[in-house]
Amino acid sequence: MMSRSYTNLLDLASGNFPVMGQPREKKRLPRVMTVPGVISELDDDQANSVASDVPSSIIQDRIIIVANQLPVKAKRRPDNKGWSFSWDDDSLLLQLKDGLPEEMEVLYVGSLKVDVDPSEQDDVSQLLLDRFKCVPAFLPPDILTKFYHGFCKQHLWPLFHYMLPFSANHGGRFYRSLWEAYVAANKIFSQRVIEVINPEDDYVWIHDYHLMVLPTFLRRRFNTLRMGFFLHSPFPSSEIYRTLPVREEILKALLNSDLIGFHTFDYARHFLSCCSRMLGLEYQSKRGYIGVEYYGRTIGIKIMPVGIHMAQIESVLRLADKEWRVGELKQQFEGKTVLLGVDDMDVFKGVNLKLLAMEQMLKQHPKWQGRAVLVQIANPARGRGQDLEEIQAEITASCKRINETFGQPGYEPIVFIDRPVSLSERVAYYSVAECVVVTAVRDGMNLTPYEYIVCRQGVSESVSSSESSGSKKSMLVVSEFIGCSPSLSGAIRVNPWNIETTAEAMNEAISMADAEKQLRHEKHYRYVSSHDVAFWSRSFFQDMERTCKDHFRRRCWGIGLSFGFRVVALDPNFRKLSIDHIVSVYLRSKNRAILLDYDGTVMPQTSHNKTPSSEVISIINTLSSDIKNTVFVVSGRGRDSLALWFSPCKKLGIAAEHGYFMRRSANDNWEVCGQNSEFGWKEIAEPVMKLYTEATDGSSIETKESALVWHHRDADPGFGSSQAKEMLDHLESVLANEPVTVKSGQFIVEVKPQGVSKGVVAEKIFTTMAESGRQADFVLCIGDDRSDEEMFEIISSAISSGVLSSNTSVFACTVGQKPSKAKYYLDDPAEVVNMLESLAEASDPEPFSDTRSEDSI
Repeated sequence: MMSRSYTNLLDLASGNFPVMGQPREKKRLPRVMTVPGVISELDDDQANSVASDVPSSIIQDRIIIVANQLPVKAKRRPDNKGWSFSWDDDSLLLQLKDGLPEEMEVLYVGSLKVDVDPSEQDDVSQLLLDRFKCVPAFLPPDILTKFYHGFCKQHLWPLFHYMLPFSANHGGRFYRSLWEAYVAANKIFSQRVIEVINPEDDYVWIHDYHLMVLPTFLRRRFNTLRMGFFLHSPFPSSEIYRTLPVREEILKALLNSDLIGFHTFDYARHFLSCCSRMLGLEYQSKRGYIGVEYYGRTIGIKIMPVGIHMAQIESVLRLADKEWRVGELKQQFEGKTVLLGVDDMDVFKGVNLKLLAMEQMLKQHPKWQGRAVLVQIANPARGRGQDLEEIQAEITASCKRINETFGQPGYEPIVFIDRPVSLSERVAYYSVAECVVVTAVRDGMNLTPYEYIVCRQGVSESVSSSESSGSKKSMLVVSEFIGCSPSLSGAIRVNPWNIETTAEAMNEAISMADAEKQLRHEKHYRYVSSHDVAFWSRSFFQDMERTCKDHFRRRCWGIGLSFGFRVVALDPNFRKLSIDHIVSVYLRSKNRAILLDYDGTVMPQTSHNKTPSSEVISIINTLSSDIKNTVFVVSGRGRDSLALWFSPCKKLGIAAEHGYFMRRSANDNWEVCGQNSEFGWKEIAEPVMKLYTEATDGSSIETKESALVWHHRDADPGFGSSQAKEMLDHLESVLANEPVTVKSGQFIVEVKPQGVSKGVVAEKIFTTMAESGRQADFVLCIGDDRSDEEMFEIISSAISSGVLSSNTSVFACTVGQKPSKAKYYLDDPAEVVNMLESLAEASDPEPFSDTRSEDSI
């Protein structure tokens, strides 16, 4: 039965959602083009499009930054006629411009925080484009509610912060109408991007979990678009993420980006684990860069925590001492030790855990009663729901209880500020706080500690208390579950769920010697000041340039429907094997060498029954019976299995166990091609393999005559892979003095004698043919894994050495679209069999008679 995730795929991809309750109409587009191009009708996605309809006439690069909200503030004019707009200086999107090249034009696409009447939308669009280079995406009210407050805030946000939807009242159920609204909203954003983009000149940088399927909409339209995505929230472990009903759709959409960024290695590791477990993708690290291979494209994985805007903080700091608020706070908390919390009001910030820890500290250390004050600033909630209401009630109750228990005339241990607080006022509180406490149970980054560190450092021009040694120290108690925690090595890290240890950490922070506080502060300030938001955006953009540098050199085309859409990218010299072409060359040739791998080539890897079908036997028998053909099955399998399976093919040559055993036809004896027939090394290797097999559920040992193979295809992907790497190192160590090689392959680790490889087999076959006066003028070599690359590699050296003629028609072919030394590919074993069948039909088989000499191969 088809999963409901894939129902109405075409509707889902194109944005046709009957559930929205509105008839679908043609969109009228405001003319907001800033560069030459064509405004296409957006209702037709043209999934096959590779580039823009009109080549760009602009040489200068430009970046389009797409986020849920534009970095502008909007308010109605006093006369209620029209709007007035201004930049939002607190917006990260605005601040990241500092790290981009000075000459680069920046265009923003996003929504506004205000409702704009449809009759005003065209005028607002033009105004924002002209004055701010902003392109607003206007979401219909029904889509907006279901998209933002529904799918984003009730489902993605909790799940990405590790809250499983256990019930309708806790975490929230998955409703397909909310998902459809999320997709519809992402499509509207894509339409706004498409209106203004020059795909050959522009970069696109998409931000955060609101727009995770946007890359698919843009990639469908522009296959070679240079596109990055940065996730500002945590990415949960695979055990959490896999509960999402649309888990694969979102993963595949993200993989349509060229670069995917995360704040921490943990978040990136969880994403890569999901790609491995749900899509079967593995990642590789090359020269320090992590990449995921996906249909010929390498998607870069960027790990770089965002920073703060130093100039903005320092600018506010210069004015802070001149404002009455700082002096008032110093007077208010004179003689007190202030601990500060600045958090959004949501269920993951752990505000109540912080209050309970403060209560515990006052109990355990009575010396702080009457002296220590926790000032908690709670920014307004951005979400809503029963969970939030419950946590607000809990916080209110805790504040009341603690103040009633420990309060004294003129002293309240908890000062709770439940209102919007400007940056200027925050800076004033930072200036009087001895310690900042962050006890979030899960948070993407959290820049509060960074702001605090810079404020405590002060600015060199300031002749004020910020110059005193007292202000050049700062203490931090931070949750180990927040993104900034790894970069703050001098902070006291806590498990916020453990009230007692958090209380002790708070006591330690405010009791520590000033000299130690100073050292920790200096270390933190060096990091925060050098890793600011400009450093982050510059680093991300440079990686995006590097990842996309070959975009326009490679051949790309899109395949798949809905969120199964992906772009296949291939080197210009790597192309699909044309059956018509190879058949025509085959017919003209006189001496043909055909080398076939078995598993994954003529037999699917996923097949449980590994016996070749009667169709495969018939085709190979026909090919090997042609007097012009020398046909070999070159496999890692044992000779007994291969001899039994291919017993009807009397003229077929077989190279078993990667060529350790070899025979020219069924009537010939097996010859040993290995240099060494001593297998004492097995007594060393087998116990090591058994050790890992016992520890790795789903793994097994295959014992061959000449080799030992450890299989982990059925083991946990992550654990099996790590165990394979560990075993490889272990075996190489204990077998260092033995005449063997240890190699890893697709879900295997193999130990085999030195000098045995499929490449050696291929070279021997070509040499023997040449020595017998039958130099091959046609070579077909097909395989699917790393061991077959040795065959492909030997062909070029055989040509250069004269074993093969430079005029030889060579068809080195890998199975699957992936990086390979082969020049051709076929998609799967079924295509391989179809191609071989076409060659068999073009063959001229003769009745079997043993007329060929031993040397004739």
